[in-house]
Amino acid sequence: MTDKEPKSPTLESLRERIDAIDLEIQTLLNERAGNALQVAKVKKASAAAKAVKDTAGVRAERAERGGAPSLIGAVPIVSFYRPEREAQILKKIASRNQGPMRDVHIQRIFREIISASLSLEEQLNIGYLGPQGTYSEEATMKHFGRSVIGVPHASIADIFTAVEADSVRFGVVPVENSTEGTINHTLDLLMQTPLRVCGEVLLRIQHQLLSQSTDLNSIKAVHAHPQSLAQCRGWLDEHLPHAERVSESSNAAAAAIAVDNETIAAIAGESAGLRYKLPALAKNIEDIKTNTTRFLVIGKQEVPPSGDDATSLLISAPHKPGGLRRMLKPMEEAGISMTRIESRPGRTAMWEYVFFIDVCGHQSDETLAPVLAQLRDEAVGLRVLGSYPRAV
Repeated sequence: MTDKEPKSPTLESLRERIDAIDLEIQTLLNERAGNALQVAKVKKASAAAKAVKDTAGVRAERAERGGAPSLIGAVPIVSFYRPEREAQILKKIASRNQGPMRDVHIQRIFREIISASLSLEEQLNIGYLGPQGTYSEEATMKHFGRSVIGVPHASIADIFTAVEADSVRFGVVPVENSTEGTINHTLDLLMQTPLRVCGEVLLRIQHQLLSQSTDLNSIKAVHAHPQSLAQCRGWLDEHLPHAERVSESSNAAAAAIAVDNETIAAIAGESAGLRYKLPALAKNIEDIKTNTTRFLVIGKQEVPPSGDDATSLLISAPHKPGGLRRMLKPMEEAGISMTRIESRPGRTAMWEYVFFIDVCGHQSDETLAPVLAQLRDEAVGLRVLGSYPRAV
């Protein structure tokens, strides 16, 4: 090797460089958080000014009518959570990423950065289907990050009630699974609630066999939610044909049972294993590797366009031949892509149905808005359940 050839970096010099980069990252993260706090101050000031203006307008109107002047005393409600802004940031991060980190990994890091910054402005309480350690909790953390406060609920109906009562700011509810189909209870509740769909989460369901045992031959029973037992039937038939299969209310409940008995294994996700300190005896034991559950985020917030949105509709079609086809025709003519349609019995008359339809685009888009206006004139009933960013 000649003197002109560059020297290979030493382990010590590489570690020193990593430490310097870490310091720079930490400094920039705190600078970002400081800017987030400034954004919060600007939003609060703007909301307060609007409240004063609105109050003055009401007082002036009362004075014109000869009514006694009164101070409305409105408290400005400031929304710091902006799902459309977060979606734009995460998609932009993926589009400019050049590796070696994978898009999904760097998005996950920035999700947590955004979550931590938001917690400085506003502490979000998010309801999900409990207990702790369920896939619903995992979906909640995937969408909102781990700086929110997750609140487990016993049923999907309880989540809707909690959001309506402002006990939690948003709720995360399962709506369909790629192998098991639609969660009809969620659709039925969407028909009854004034809440809006504010977002969606797609979660790959990767089942693990959790146990204190280190030997498959010692497992005498496998506990899990019935759906999970069904989704792992082939693997269980091959590897644990003689083990009893016991249904539980949730995979997390199954994991709690497996903690104290080495002859019992639970089927659950990674989060349940971490929460209950149960090692994975086998990973990814689901029969269909593309198994995915879609969750909806429900709340009271209107979500502006992000540039890559979906809209969920509830439509009552005329109860006559070709009624649904006529409802769908304006979408087809406008070139609007429909991604999902489900029917549920209506609550007004026997044998009448309503249709849940998901389409691409935001309800305010110049393409979709005219179609919705046309449908309002022609449909028996139309309700926009919400427009929201498509899952990242």
